[in-house]
Amino acid sequence: MALPLPTPGPRDPAPVTIAILPASRALIAVESPWVFIMLSARRVRLASGLVLFAYVTTHLANHALGLVSLETMEAGRVYFLALWRSPLGSLVLYSALTSHVALAFWALYQRRTLRMPLWEAAQLTLGLAIPPLLVSHIVGTRLAWQLYGVEDAYSRVALALWALAPDLGRRQILIVALAWVHAMIGLHSIVKLRAWYPRAAPWLLGVVVMVPVLAILGFVNGGRQAAALARDPAVRAQLMWHGRAPLTSSEVAVLERVRTTGLYAYTTLLAAVLLARGVRSVIQRRRGLIRVTYASGRRVIVPLGLSVLETSRYARIPHASVCGGRGRCSTCRVRILTTRSQPPPGDAELRVLRRLGVPPDVRLACQLRPTSDLTVTPLLPATATAAEGRAPGDSHNGREQDIVVLFADLRRFTRLAEHRLPYDVVFFLNRYFEAVGGAIQRSGGIANQYTGDGVMALFGVDRGVDEGCRHALTAAAEMVRSVATLSEALAADLPEPLRIGIGIHTGPAVVGRMGYADAVYLTAVGDTVHVASRLEALTKDYDCELIVSEAVARRAGVATEGLPRHELTLRNRAEPLAVLVVRNAVSLEPSAPSRVGADTPAAGN
Repeated sequence: MALPLPTPGPRDPAPVTIAILPASRALIAVESPWVFIMLSARRVRLASGLVLFAYVTTHLANHALGLVSLETMEAGRVYFLALWRSPLGSLVLYSALTSHVALAFWALYQRRTLRMPLWEAAQLTLGLAIPPLLVSHIVGTRLAWQLYGVEDAYSRVALALWALAPDLGRRQILIVALAWVHAMIGLHSIVKLRAWYPRAAPWLLGVVVMVPVLAILGFVNGGRQAAALARDPAVRAQLMWHGRAPLTSSEVAVLERVRTTGLYAYTTLLAAVLLARGVRSVIQRRRGLIRVTYASGRRVIVPLGLSVLETSRYARIPHASVCGGRGRCSTCRVRILTTRSQPPPGDAELRVLRRLGVPPDVRLACQLRPTSDLTVTPLLPATATAAEGRAPGDSHNGREQDIVVLFADLRRFTRLAEHRLPYDVVFFLNRYFEAVGGAIQRSGGIANQYTGDGVMALFGVDRGVDEGCRHALTAAAEMVRSVATLSEALAADLPEPLRIGIGIHTGPAVVGRMGYADAVYLTAVGDTVHVASRLEALTKDYDCELIVSEAVARRAGVATEGLPRHELTLRNRAEPLAVLVVRNAVSLEPSAPSRVGADTPAAGN
């Protein structure tokens, strides 16, 4: 933005025109398309938001140095620019800025209704309002420096915004406040789901308040010092232009055109998004309407495409959603009371449902977009907190169901660890658990207990026993392959190749989240668990990789011809158990493995 200086006095230099803009803001850059292919929109939003948060925080920290002196601000700016105006820093910053703004438009378009909690509305509104407020600032600093070599030193910017154009200075303080509030709402929505957050919140609040306050005070103090120095005309000219001639009228006109074009382009994009939302709404209504009935008897008729959570908001029905409908907190979950088929859960929803260990008729309201009439009942009160979302409903108290249990143990681990340093043992175990845990995850299981060098995993918790048996056999083969790969990688440090023993059994068990305080996780107890553990132990006696109960092989539908079959009498069991001894676990892998995609992490603790 072009600003005329005040009328000169008898000792002042001739009037000049200056271009104002905050230090080291990036130009617009386009995020590489492959980034969006590889990462989900949520991850891109989080990554870009963290980059911008780091930029804003370091920028405000540089401002705060003004409490010491204007010279200290300038000294800190050297390091700030070394980070953010380097080629790599600029690329990262520009990409983050572009993608974050683009995702703000996408978030606006995605919403089927604009009825939302106040904090969500504030975050979305601020996210859309900040970019146009920054356009003039970006053009006057980064672009003026990039095109014409105008140094946007703190002495110049502080003098301009404090003494020459205080109205723009107040606007910059407003931008700082809005950007900081937007960032804090976003961070709060993420960390409030963590168990440690309630304890840390009072301390974090102090930091949240202190950082922008110190930054504003530092900038004000720097502005006062710059204004005092500018009383000398020669010093004033040096502060403003650092030996460069003032901008010409043609240069100012170029910057002004860029600023105007940027504002028009942003406004056009925003209008296009709003128009697209309107067109989509008309199309959806033509596709048909569905009826969502709540357990209270309330019926809501909405167009196809709305999620259950959006339906509740549309009808102003209180509905818990701590994370704002992002599929993270699970507080919005509902039980489906009708038998009509609905779209299956996607990867993100399935990950949360698995972690909770809920039955198949429980879905996340924010992710379920019904395609036909249905009746639902929310499982948590509308005032539910993040802590309540971490503890599942009826599975917290436990339920009995048929599941598949897998136990695995590393052979001769004691011999392997006894002559090694503790650090080496921990490093090795972490690599081992990464190998077997990843295999279980990729195969659709829940690795819920790691004890010593052993692991316990559950299958079929939410997909049925038949599929659970197939997943368990697939996991056994994957675990053997992963351990073999690890053994090759560590061959120079191992006295012999790594081997594991695996036992798998299926049957009834009590499934629920058990433990105390923060150590609560989904697990199972009962005879089925003990049998699976005993089968794993028997792999030592039979010198094989895998022992499975005959029921597992039968329900998985795999060929068992040629496998040794034994009937074992196990402790606390009256009837003998038919088992199959499998020397090579890969040989019993289902021919067409039914796996969960590699991008779908299994539920953890």
